Amino acid sequence: MACLGLYCGKTLLFKNGSTELYGECGVCPRGQRTNAQKYCQPCTESPELYDWLYLGFMAMLPLVLHWFFIEWYSGKKSSSALLQHATALFECGAAAAITLLVSEPVGVLYIRSCRVLMLSDWYTMLYNPSPDYVTTVHCTHEAVYPLYTIVFIYYAFCLVLMMLLRPLLITLSHTLYWCYLWLLWLCTCRPLK
Repeated sequence: MACLGLYCGKTLLFKNGSTELYGECGVCPRGQRTNAQKYCQPCTESPELYDWLYLGFMAMLPLVLHWFFIEWYSGKKSSSALLQHATALFECGAAAAITLLVSEPVGVLYIRSCRVLMLSDWYTMLYNPSPDYVTTVHCTHEAVYPLYTIVFIYYAFCLVLMMLLRPLLITLSHTLYWCYLWLLWLCTCRPLK
């Protein structure tokens, strides 16, 4: 049976020497995407320049917004504002390092990714095939692995580090603290790309 849709593929079930046994068409596991023959293949490439620019923007967004709101609520220049700036920089830097360490391959500051081939790679849920116009074959997966999930993991670590470190700053106003919490919520709820 031929695989329908752009993102449905056959997963490797068993490999013995030159013999390979593939399963039925369906969603590819995390960290894999379909090739031209509709087989799920692991993502082994390094991110391209535009992938790094996207990840850099998504990593800098919370930091710049933290700094903006620190300036907004601190009023005059003070040593407490400088300490808050340094804390925000440490939180975002530590969150980025931890995120890279927990991502595949685990324990190294390196990520492997699937190459973005088409704009539709960002929106695989819109390309689930309906062979009989009644039932839908769900093949939605992260074709741009790990560009979706790594951002959310990074934001989660930013949030955890902020909630652990910011209360240690005695001069931090409650308004500023709640502003940070809303900021991270807004960063995760906006459309990706």
